Amino acid sequence: MKSISVDGIFIGKAKNLGHGLVIDIDKQRLERRTWLWPQGLGTDEHGDPRFHTGPERALHHYPAEHYAYWSTLYPHIDWTAPAFGENLSTHGITEEQACLGDIFRWGDALLQISQPRSPCYRLTHRWGLENMPQEAQDSGRCGWFYRVLKPGYVSGSDPFELVQRSYPGLTVAWALHSFFLEPLEHSSLKELVDCPALSSRWRDIALKRLRTGKIEDWSDRLLGLPLEGLRA
Repeated sequence: MKSISVDGIFIGKAKNLGHGLVIDIDKQRLERRTWLWPQGLGTDEHGDPRFHTGPERALHHYPAEHYAYWSTLYPHIDWTAPAFGENLSTHGITEEQACLGDIFRWGDALLQISQPRSPCYRLTHRWGLENMPQEAQDSGRCGWFYRVLKPGYVSGSDPFELVQRSYPGLTVAWALHSFFLEPLEHSSLKELVDCPALSSRWRDIALKRLRTGKIEDWSDRLLGLPLEGLRA
């Protein structure tokens, strides 16, 4: 793997937009060293702690390489980090190079890739693009989350280095394709279930699909309908 350069780290405050909608996607660049906790980065806040933050979703990493794609699709928007609400923006690694369970050393901390990100309706509210969550999901340009194996101080100037790879065949890109584009493919679901580094939430969903042969409803996540009640 080529070297990974950290372009920026970002945190933000949760904002209540009314109608039960709280977003945390509008984050600001952090210039100083900060403490990476098992629950997240510094004082970063989250709109819905059920699906963001916590031990298995402590930090969201989004490859800066993807912004060229979004600029082509939507040239009227200035696509720069942290447009996807990411905590960490880099060059040098994308979903095709990152694998489930990869362990990285960043500053004083150790991180492990725990799951891909599942895009949600907050992207729509941030950019006014109704299909944005679905397009991110279908394209596989979602980024991923980490669990924190060792808390510590981190900064944008600290090296970000891969120190252990246990599942070289299970890339984040493969996991996204399997989970969203071939969601009932038996062998892929079994590989997801059998990967101990994958978050318990994703493994539980994969196991339920294997048992029932059914796909869960994604409309809540992609459209946010139950929270808002705003669509006619």
